[in-house]
Amino acid sequence: MHTDQFFQKIRTYAHLSPEAEDAWLALLKENTYRRGDNFINIGQTPKKVAFVTKGLFSQYYITEKGDTVIKYFFPEGRIAGSIPATLTKSGSPFTISALEDSTVLEYDFHAFRNLVSEHRDVAEFYIRYMEQHWVIDKEPDEISLRNDSARIRYDAFLQKYPELVNRLKKHHIAAYLGITPTQLSRIFAGR
Repeated sequence: MHTDQFFQKIRTYAHLSPEAEDAWLALLKENTYRRGDNFINIGQTPKKVAFVTKGLFSQYYITEKGDTVIKYFFPEGRIAGSIPATLTKSGSPFTISALEDSTVLEYDFHAFRNLVSEHRDVAEFYIRYMEQHWVIDKEPDEISLRNDSARIRYDAFLQKYPELVNRLKKHHIAAYLGITPTQLSRIFAGR
């Protein structure tokens, strides 16, 4: 298992005691997903989250018109999950799908929440992770999507995900930016 990679990333948010690491380690299970496999399906009540050790996932939904909207990418070092649906024990509004053959460390989210109650350092990690990825990172993206031109959103994408540009197909990038592949081609042509 890739537990060294996992705990190295966790330590960027909070230092964990050996007891907390051991307790969390006991929850981890390695799993693999082939390109196109779903980790979570729309409507499914998710129970687990996955730390991506190798590969890439996208979180998306389909509009009433049938368009795919990618809300988020989960490359290596990120935790993939439909957290609001997991917290409320309700159906996920998103599908999370592997864009590449991927390896993850999965763990039951509710068992993890027990660790949050039992270990102050795990709670510190949880707070910092949620603040960073569900508040600090999310708000500028939401404002940009409503106010910025496609070209400005593409430039922001390049800054946020420089390592993904060559790993994604153009239609994935367009679905993330909220534009058509044709509009994305025009942005490329104008550069």
